[in-house]
Amino acid sequence: MAEAGEPVEGLRLGVKGGGCSGYYYVYDFAKKVRPNKDLVFDFDGLKVVVDNRSIEFLSGAVLDWEQSLMSYGFKWNNPNATGDCGCGESFEVS
Repeated sequence: MAEAGEPVEGLRLGVKGGGCSGYYYVYDFAKKVRPNKDLVFDFDGLKVVVDNRSIEFLSGAVLDWEQSLMSYGFKWNNPNATGDCGCGESFEVS
């Protein structure tokens, strides 16, 4: 994702078209914030960058970290998603 020592503005979260159900979540480091294209949120010092197109899919969504004996990873609770695929990697909206 980012080379050691390479400066980043924050964590970029977004939504792209694709997957079994139509849309999937993307994660990356935000190397720069694009004026008039990105929204920046500050969560206790963690800057989260979301592009203008993704915000309609992520509005009201909660991203959490889940860990169990069998698996671990990010888990979305998204009120905009009306369904998801069997593997849980993509979602649909109506």
